[in-house]
This record gives sequence, structure tokens and C-alpha cells, in this order.
Amino acid sequence: MEKQRKDGEVEAVPVVIGGMVLDIQATSSIPPHPRTTCPGQIYYVQGGVARNIAECMTKLGAQPFMISALGFDMPGNLLFEHWKSAGLRTEGIRKHKDIKTPTVCHILDVTGEVAAGVASVEAVEMFLTPEWIQRFKHTIHSAPLLMIDANLSPPALEVSCRLAAESNVPVWFEPVSIAKSKRIAPIVKYITFASPNEDELIAMANALSSQNLFRPIERNNCSTDTLFQMLKPAIWLLLEKGVKILVLTIGSDGVLLCTKGESISWRICLEKTQQHGFSRQLFENMTSSCPSNLYSDSKVLERSPNFLAVHFPALPASVVRLTGAGDCLVGGMIASLSTGLDVMQSVAIGIAAAKASVEVDSNVPSQFSLPTITGDARIVYSTAKLLQHQSKL
Repeated sequence: MEKQRKDGEVEAVPVVIGGMVLDIQATSSIPPHPRTTCPGQIYYVQGGVARNIAECMTKLGAQPFMISALGFDMPGNLLFEHWKSAGLRTEGIRKHKDIKTPTVCHILDVTGEVAAGVASVEAVEMFLTPEWIQRFKHTIHSAPLLMIDANLSPPALEVSCRLAAESNVPVWFEPVSIAKSKRIAPIVKYITFASPNEDELIAMANALSSQNLFRPIERNNCSTDTLFQMLKPAIWLLLEKGVKILVLTIGSDGVLLCTKGESISWRICLEKTQQHGFSRQLFENMTSSCPSNLYSDSKVLERSPNFLAVHFPALPASVVRLTGAGDCLVGGMIASLSTGLDVMQSVAIGIAAAKASVEVDSNVPSQFSLPTITGDARIVYSTAKLLQHQSKL
């Protein structure tokens, strides 16, 4: 059942729709060789893009409503009990005897990067149906923001976006992978935020151009300025097609925040924001130390009547593994937006959350330190840099 306030209205909480996955992560202690085993460590980790994002949001004080699907098998029971024991709401999680709980096996290299992987996540498409999502239409209508991951089937993505559009709820599209990122094409007109990496950006741009105009970027240790110039045509295409705010992750170089005519001081309407405990302190600390609209030409990559992009550098980190960094970036941003912070402030918190995630051996840290997150966010916010200023594309 959808949770209602005392006045009868459905509670306004961010909604997350997508996969809950058991991650099997194998880390080699030496460079692996093909066609043989090697020594290392194997971990079972609660995962899934949407689940990671929702957990990160929760630990930053947000209260997301999760819509997902799990089986009654070992992975499903483990994920469900972990979710419930954390005090999180379970009514949006579909449990069914025919569901084979999504499972992903990652082979990580000695640096913590994914070297190879196999994903068995068909249940997300089969059981997160439009009909199941429709059950929670009032929760979606009341949400400050809806996050959908590209594991959803095209019909489920379409229904989710249509429900959000009925109440002008902003939609965040998380591409998940190169192949699934292309699912943005039929729904791009609904998308407020998209958060691809470089390769997903190229795939999305090709799906939207229908002509395969774009090729993967060969970075060759190029500067962030040069990388931006190479990616700019693909960025522009996504913005032209309907994405309002693009949060482009560029690995150890940080994040490019790009908009077409949308203010980077964009924020969720006040009546839909929530602040509880950690999130209230996060909001107060950020608004006092990183005031909204603290913005100057020195922090602009490019600004014209139709285009604006800002670069946020990554933070130095003692990397253990990288599998949860992108998800915690998104979770940190959505949690921050849900408190009433603006996009610039939220990117800074997202990067701070991503740094915390790569320094632990789980996808999401067991807890976040408020002084560390806000301190790191201040550094990011204050060091967004000028790369290049041009009057037009």
C-alpha cells in the first residue's frame, strides 16, 4: 500500500525504479591469465544500480520508495532481508516464486576496475511490468523526483515517464550500460537528468541520431578541456533532443554538468522537499558554506545563450574498488536535491559520496560521515574550473 500522510495525501518521497541485484565480486591478487584460475578474494555484495542509489540516498538522510522485483531464492531472500533490516520500505518490491533474482558476477583487476562481468538480470524486465509500476502511480505523482534505471523494459520505462509527466515530476535516467543506455531514445522528451559515462554518452547520442554519427573517444591522457571539446557534439545532441541537465561522469577527471537553457541553480519545488536528521544537517552545512548561485565566469567551461557546462574535479581517494562510485554519485545528488539544495551543490555532494564509496569494499559505505561529506563537497564546489569559454558551438 502507498503510504499516506494524516491529511490523506500520499507522502512526497523520491521514487527509485530498477534492479536489486546480488553482486558476486571476484578480485584477483595478481594479473589474471586467460583460461586458468588465479588467487584472489570473492565477495557477495548487495548491488544493482537502482538499489545502490536508493541505499546511498537512505544513508544521506533521504527516504526513497523502491520499486523492484526479487525471487524467493537465496539471493532474493538475502537482498530482501538486508533491505528490511535497514528499516527501508518494502511494499514496492515484488516477490514472486517464478523470479530468478538478478545476479551479476564481476571480475575486478588489481586496481579495483571491472575487467569482465556477466549479468543475469532478465527478471527486472520480466517482472517490473507496467502493471506493477502503475500500482504506485500516486506515490510517483507525489514524488519530488523519479529515478529510473535502464534495466527496465521499454514499456516499463515509458509508463514510468508518463506517470511522472502527469504531475510534472522530474525524471532521472541512469543508463546502466552501453547497450541499455540506448533505451533513452523513445523517452528522451521526458528526461530531466541523465547520468552517462563517456561510452554511454556516445551510445545514447548514436541511438538518438539513428545514424551512428559518433565514435568512442580515444583519450590518450588528453586534458579535460580537450576531452570536453571532443565530447561536446554528443553532449549537445542529447540536450537538443530533450535532456534538461546532463551529469557526465569522466572517471578520475570528475564530472561535467551540462545544460541547454536550464539554470544550474535548478532545485526541486519547496513543498516536495524533505529534511530529516542527517539530510537536514547536510542541507544546513551546504547552504551556509556553499551558498546557492555562488557562480562566476571562472567556473564556466562554456556559456552561450543556449549552452552551459561546468567541470567539477574528482577528489583524491584511496581506492579499494570502483563498482559503486557512479551509483553513489547519483544517490548523493538525488538525496541532496530532495532536501532542497540546487544542482551545483548536489553535484559536489555526489562527488563526495562517490569518493567515500571507492574507499570501501562494498558498493555503498555502511555509513557516511557528515563532516567528511560536507568538507569534501566544499572542496569540490570551490574548485570547479574554467576550461574554455566560447560564444557558440
